[in-house]
Amino acid sequence: MSDIRAVVLSGPSGSGKSTAIKALEDLGYYCVDNMPVALLPRFMELLARSGEIARVAAVIDVRERAFLKDFVQVFSELKAAGYHMELIYLEASDDALVRRFSETRRRHPLAGEQSPLEGLTRERELLKDLKSLADRVVDTTEFNVHQLRDIIKEFYSGPVTREKMTLNFISFGYRYGLPTDADLVIDVRFLPNPYFVNALKKHDGLEKPVREYILAREEAREFIERFRSFLGYLIPLYWKEGKSYLTIAIGCTGGMHRSVAIVEEIADGFQSDMVSIRKRHRDIGKS
Repeated sequence: MSDIRAVVLSGPSGSGKSTAIKALEDLGYYCVDNMPVALLPRFMELLARSGEIARVAAVIDVRERAFLKDFVQVFSELKAAGYHMELIYLEASDDALVRRFSETRRRHPLAGEQSPLEGLTRERELLKDLKSLADRVVDTTEFNVHQLRDIIKEFYSGPVTREKMTLNFISFGYRYGLPTDADLVIDVRFLPNPYFVNALKKHDGLEKPVREYILAREEAREFIERFRSFLGYLIPLYWKEGKSYLTIAIGCTGGMHRSVAIVEEIADGFQSDMVSIRKRHRDIGKS
């Protein structure tokens, strides 16, 4: 078993890979952009022999398209050999990616004389196997460069460890779309909506009056209790399969009241020695 922590970054052009690898470099990772897939095993072997570098990050994307077909096998074999390998796939909506290309006036590497959207369609097809293998999918659609940098640093600033799984709770509003990085999606629109209570409409689920209104319902309390129990059953099974991250998205209509309150209540009351818990309220300021 090697003590080296290796983070491989991938994703479509414009998704934030350059920002992410710079954040990892700030954390002391030895970083390589456009790492050839064929060289990855030899690279890891040399690092293990040297004993001088403990953390490394590499970007592998469509610039390496001639060898992308080999990545799944190479990555899986490195994991099986005992290397601590993690694949983080950065994603964003087509609209966001096309807008970023327009703002930077860059040409998509696969577009040629065609539109960036056509290039993105080809790129997603080439990267679909990498995405399916990812330990974590991060949707950067709503992130600016500072927010993405901060979340990468939050994920990877700690030591290499298998002592705990990272359990991420995200609240969201269905009107703004599903979070693409979610492993599990839960709909809490069965609960009464505080939006239609004049005294609560302009408040959110972080505030005591809204939480009290929602948690006063027996079905809310029972749902929270049952869901915590479900997580207690589920997490050891994911852990047994080697999963390091689990992202649970809880949604309501606008992502401001019910989903926020339920995320707070479940996360604050869930106890397990197997997980570290993070919370993010994606749409709380949009309604």
